[in-house]
Amino acid sequence: MFWIRRWVKDFFFLSHSQANGFVILVPLLGIVIFSGPLWHWYISTRAEDRTKDIAMLDSLVALWEVASASDVIVSSDSLPAEFHFDPNRATIQELEALGFQAKVAVRIDRYRQKGGRFFAKKDLLKIYGIDSSLYKRLFAFIDLPETPGVKRTHDKKTFFNHRKIPANNTSSKFDINKADTSQLMSVAGIGSKRSQRIMKYRDALGGFISMDQLQDVFGLDSVVVRRLLNATFIASDFQPVTINVNTSDEKRLAFHPYLSNAAARSIVAYRFQHGDFKTMGELRNIHALDEKTIQKITPYLTLGD
Repeated sequence: MFWIRRWVKDFFFLSHSQANGFVILVPLLGIVIFSGPLWHWYISTRAEDRTKDIAMLDSLVALWEVASASDVIVSSDSLPAEFHFDPNRATIQELEALGFQAKVAVRIDRYRQKGGRFFAKKDLLKIYGIDSSLYKRLFAFIDLPETPGVKRTHDKKTFFNHRKIPANNTSSKFDINKADTSQLMSVAGIGSKRSQRIMKYRDALGGFISMDQLQDVFGLDSVVVRRLLNATFIASDFQPVTINVNTSDEKRLAFHPYLSNAAARSIVAYRFQHGDFKTMGELRNIHALDEKTIQKITPYLTLGD
């Protein structure tokens, strides 16, 4: 400290008392300037850590209660409503009638729309905000096995009737390339958004020529795809909408799901340099197209009118 005061005194030509004041004043100014940002940083860090701790504790408590939930005697008087439900198909209105908060019911619906699925009762606890006490009360009414892979049925009627296409009823099948939203929504697991997503992809594609293409629709899990396979068909005489590879511009080509922007630019550039395509085999000369893409896109391309 002595040498700092002496250096300040000699460097700034200060008196002894002025040098003492300078040495004391500068650290105080530093504390005043940086105390505010440091305090805000500390508060935000503590708040974030506390949120994580609370979330972790809630998860641990919920998991602990799952182990004993099957041994709990459920009183029918304490239930918000007495009906069995499948969380994979229950509507938002059904969930709210059971006692779930509106925001939790919406959260469950969004989870399903993104392809999420509940295979066992305890899978409900994956949803953030599920009340563990409500979960215990409804445990006996969840129409799911206690462990994945065990099928469970019941004789009680559900609160609402769900429309479902029988798996082996071929007479009720409909053409996937002509189906509207109401037909698609008749398949269990497909709601308004999923039906619109299927139709939008079908129109961009030019029509389905293989049932395997249903797996490319965003948000459809394997269970829903399997139900669609059992409920729909592709007409044997169906011809997809094609794109003229010799006249279509880059924007039209890139609109197709199988062609990226880079691939569309490469096709137009190759056509400009070498003239119109004479055969589809010439697509293999374009480095931006691999063999798999060529095989997928060829049925949707034509060389002329």
